[in-house]
Amino acid sequence: MREGVIIGDLEDPSVVHGVHGTTGLSQWKCLARRAGLFGAWEAVEWAWIPPGGVSGEHVHTRTEELYFILTGRGEMTLDGKPHPVGPGSLILTGLGTKHGLRNVGDVGLGWLVIELLSPHTAAVLRGAEPPGRAPRPPTQRGEEDVTNAVVLNLRQTYEVNPRGVFTGPLRSIRLVNLKPGQRAELSAAGEEHTLFTTSGSGEISSDEGAIPLKYGVSVTLPLGTGMTVTAGDAGLEYFLASLEVPGGGAR
Repeated sequence: MREGVIIGDLEDPSVVHGVHGTTGLSQWKCLARRAGLFGAWEAVEWAWIPPGGVSGEHVHTRTEELYFILTGRGEMTLDGKPHPVGPGSLILTGLGTKHGLRNVGDVGLGWLVIELLSPHTAAVLRGAEPPGRAPRPPTQRGEEDVTNAVVLNLRQTYEVNPRGVFTGPLRSIRLVNLKPGQRAELSAAGEEHTLFTTSGSGEISSDEGAIPLKYGVSVTLPLGTGMTVTAGDAGLEYFLASLEVPGGGAR
């Protein structure tokens, strides 16, 4: 397998007592983190709360964050305003937006989390001069608009450009469906990708080997890698986020 490719799954998640100041149990697993990557990633994570569970309201001051709902029904609170969410809901939360999530259904609520460094934070970590304070970007139109966040249905749009809300280099968010036997090439040239399998089966491969894909398997491709995704007999669906790496990844 290509050196540096990061593989994750949902086996053996951590059990967390209270999330962001709340009570109760939840589950969490880190699928990839900044180490070994060139782009402005902070982390790729999976989280889960039981019926009635809550991920408490909180504010990010150095990272921008997206949630992609995988299972269950929830209520996402953005700057005090509730928004119903379910499988396929994509929530983009910019800097300074207060947000929290509650499970309002009768099954577990699971979601994918991607945290991204803001340009200011990324510059500080590189030891570079931080950019000037950028004006707050206009809110992207979606099902619901709030101050600096948006709720979308990725199963309706299948591709989203997050730059209307995010200030960093995240280029695109896609939900990809492959028919049985269909292939798709992923090349991390000038950008990095993280893939999360949402349904079906298949594999992602290079000349050095193959990784079986099923629900919950994630693969993150650092700069300079390339792989082929092939759908199995039942087809394959996966979430894909692509992040531009300015300067080709020079640290």
